[in-house]
Amino acid sequence: MVSPVPLTENAPAKVNLTLRVVGRRADGYHDIESLVAFADLGDRLALAPGGALSLIVRGPRAAQAGEGADNLVLKGSRALAALIPGLVLGAFDLDKNLPVAAGLGGGSADAAAALRLIARANDLPTDDARLYQAARATGADVPVCLDPRPRLMQGIGEVLSAPLGLPALDAVLVNPAVALSTRDVFAGWTAGAKAPPFDLVALQKASYSDAVQLLTAQPNDLEAAAIGLAPAVAEVLAALRALPDCRLARMSGSGATCFGLFTSAAGANAAANILTGKHPYWWVRACALGSG
Repeated sequence: MVSPVPLTENAPAKVNLTLRVVGRRADGYHDIESLVAFADLGDRLALAPGGALSLIVRGPRAAQAGEGADNLVLKGSRALAALIPGLVLGAFDLDKNLPVAAGLGGGSADAAAALRLIARANDLPTDDARLYQAARATGADVPVCLDPRPRLMQGIGEVLSAPLGLPALDAVLVNPAVALSTRDVFAGWTAGAKAPPFDLVALQKASYSDAVQLLTAQPNDLEAAAIGLAPAVAEVLAALRALPDCRLARMSGSGATCFGLFTSAAGANAAANILTGKHPYWWVRACALGSG
């Protein structure tokens, strides 16, 4: 039954707490291992079911997102429609708040939210294998965003662990108004020293302090390549590390957004206010990381 009112979904920002590049594949992609969590902020997507597939983008980042056929909301919707004849689609309305090409998986989160909305409009179960198939066809980060809970991503992003329990992580996200191409950052990656194996069992049992220590031992292997393309990333990391109460500062994904972990929400909010005052052109948000 088609819903008489628009359906809505949050599309939370995806944060790569760690990112190891395992190696370069023959097809040009890279195998990774990345622990991801989701912020309690992001974009918002609505669907008015029925009629032709369409998309309107509004909000502070609308101009960056675009409304064309290459938008991942439309790409994911078409991928699912190709798998399910007679699928009810409709008109999407996207409130775009996250910076684009920022290492926060914003477009992937939007596509995943679109797939969840279409599933609701068509009474599809959330574990329908065709949702994952469409997500994988849409983009490497879309599968993990389908059910936005902390997980370990492997392969090119399509191999996912079961949801992981993490202690509450209060954070500040910072983007220096710089967009980075994922392709260009990966192209600049060079293999370095291997990090120790990630002990997921220990992480799920860890206190906050122990969790931060475990995360600190696992780098983001793309940081050096991103800084080479956008030196502002290094400026953001230095600014975060200089803040009182910052326990860990790191780049997310392929950048240029970085995050800092703080011991309390009050500390994160105070840090965000300091950074906003010093760098009014940066995108700065305090948040909690977990299950979006």
